[in-house]
Amino acid sequence: MGTECSRRGSLALTLNIVAFTCALSAVTTSFWCEGTRKVVKPFCTGPVTTRQSYCIRFNSSNINDSRLVQYIWESGEEKFLMRKFHTGIFFSCEQAADMNGFNCRDFKDIAPDHGKGVLWLCITAECLYLILLFTGGVLMWLELCPCLSVMNKLKLNAFAAMFTALSGLLGMVAHMMFTTAFQLAVAMGPEDWRPKTWDYSWSYILAWGSFATCMASAVTALNRYTKTIVEFKYKRRNIEKNLRIKQKLLEMDLPEQMWDMYLTAVPARGEGYAGPLDLPVNGHKPSTGAAYVVGLDSMTEPQGEAYC
Repeated sequence: MGTECSRRGSLALTLNIVAFTCALSAVTTSFWCEGTRKVVKPFCTGPVTTRQSYCIRFNSSNINDSRLVQYIWESGEEKFLMRKFHTGIFFSCEQAADMNGFNCRDFKDIAPDHGKGVLWLCITAECLYLILLFTGGVLMWLELCPCLSVMNKLKLNAFAAMFTALSGLLGMVAHMMFTTAFQLAVAMGPEDWRPKTWDYSWSYILAWGSFATCMASAVTALNRYTKTIVEFKYKRRNIEKNLRIKQKLLEMDLPEQMWDMYLTAVPARGEGYAGPLDLPVNGHKPSTGAAYVVGLDSMTEPQGEAYC
């Protein structure tokens, strides 16, 4: 039983660590959404002798000479360039003009004015998600400490499950708020940023994977707590039944032989047996009440083997 309890606690803690790692990786990266932007190619600067794919070249390098007739080779779709971009909660990065590297800027500068409130709520919810998830993991780690009593472990398990479940709900709200903020930016953002095509990327998938793992950790911890409480209540109810029977026997005058017969018959019938007893009216009362005292002590706290 103890090995099973330890295995369940380790599983809940492992799921919590995985969820926290995925959430932290998703929040600190800028690959929630990615796509392409259709932009006009800039004019080539400096002496250009060959045709470039990322800029428009004139027939003459001296574009300031008004005596020369300037014309370009590109026409139609050749005048446009498809630049890749990727966006996260904090930054949005786009390919540079020469198609080498990325230039990044704050996503809050891209979001429309009436959509910045949703973005700030998203950032706040993501921060609370990480804090509560980390707190739940710390409580799960403390619960595995062998120096704590059974009741203290049970309390830690309840709080760990509560913090982890609450963090999962906040994470779900935060992810949905980012989706709303990004779609508002796509529809009403600045013209120099609006994408032509876009889709969700690996950071977005990582964030929702973190949410699923977080809820699995919360369910595992809550299952341990619920199973322990149910088992304790079941054992306590059986003990109370036995105590009522023993009290009835103590109030009657029974011969010692009949008392010994009852003590040997109850385990055979089951610990929780509370059926009718055919007791004699006359007899002797048992000389000791040790069994009654032990039953009272066993009701004060669940045993260690019952905690799982």
